[in-house]
Amino acid sequence: MPHHFDAAEYAARLACATRGLNEAGLDALLMFAPESHYWICGYDTFGFAMFQCLVLTADGQLHLLTRAPDLRQAQHTSTLADDQIHIWAEYEGANPANDLKGLLAQLGVTGGRIGYESQTVGLTDYNGQRLRAALPDLTDASELIRGLRRVKSPAEITMHRRAAALSDDALDAALQTTHAGAFEGDILAAMQGAVFKGGGDYAGNEFILGSGAGALLCRYYSGRRHLDPSDQLTLEWSGAYARYHAAMMRTIVVGKTNAAQQKMFAAAAEAIEACEAAIRPDAPMGDVFDAHARVFDAHGLNHARLQACGYGMGAVYNPIWVDFPMFYQGNPLEMRAGQVFFLHMILMDSDAGLAMTLGHSVLVTDTGVKRLSRHGLEMLEC
Repeated sequence: MPHHFDAAEYAARLACATRGLNEAGLDALLMFAPESHYWICGYDTFGFAMFQCLVLTADGQLHLLTRAPDLRQAQHTSTLADDQIHIWAEYEGANPANDLKGLLAQLGVTGGRIGYESQTVGLTDYNGQRLRAALPDLTDASELIRGLRRVKSPAEITMHRRAAALSDDALDAALQTTHAGAFEGDILAAMQGAVFKGGGDYAGNEFILGSGAGALLCRYYSGRRHLDPSDQLTLEWSGAYARYHAAMMRTIVVGKTNAAQQKMFAAAAEAIEACEAAIRPDAPMGDVFDAHARVFDAHGLNHARLQACGYGMGAVYNPIWVDFPMFYQGNPLEMRAGQVFFLHMILMDSDAGLAMTLGHSVLVTDTGVKRLSRHGLEMLEC
């Protein structure tokens, strides 16, 4: 069985979730987020794009309602026994929300206070409407499992460290492949190949790669070019190991850096160190954004900075590897030891046509942060 953690780890997570469920005064929780499924029992599938739900009851029972193609997926990847896996019938006019209602009746929780996860790609608006029509008295409990997942166990931190090592390997591959005339497709293939060769997984979203004017984009787009003798290449990527991520971001200068790029890089390096200094247990996440903004504004780069400077990392699924929330102005959520964050310092100066980025993942400790990457904060030129 490809369980990534031992039985004691999963038992501790189930006990923690059951305790949280009871503290919230719920009789059951309907989990639609694939991250919740994976965290609590190891169930790993992209079948969340269809209707499926993992039910947790107040007495600690787990039951999965899913489609037939995911029966063996659940048997192969999760801790669930066969009698905990239920298949809804597919036919014209089928409504799996009614199957879920029937399962809840079997579990004896019909009429109780039932929470559900709405803030997830695992529950489309269409399916959500059918769910609430069948079960109109649901209580939103999207934060219950998400909140428990934020602080990582020692075993999970090990996974993040392995993901970070794969991110470093991908950067090494990019640096070996990047030069004047290089094809973007070769750079991307080398980075992704380094992750796979290291035993890693597909990341929660596409690797971002853009050169020239495309270096100012923060999203993946389809289109490949060869690098000019004087160029800029922005990369944002993440190694992923057992679904755990540790993202990084860099802008590589092809040729020689000019004075403006040097100024932007110096500000980015100062900003990421200021953000690291602002990360400490019990401090609000908004402090980190403020540290980032103060540095960039002091360098006269307010026009080029963004409205967030990072976010949580975890075991996450498509379409993005972001494990919310983000570092944004005024975010009151307090940080905790054992959390993992991605810090990204992004400067996109549209007037000058220049980009400069610097980012890596960090672990929150009792006294501050520890970088997960072995790469330093140096300007990258090829």
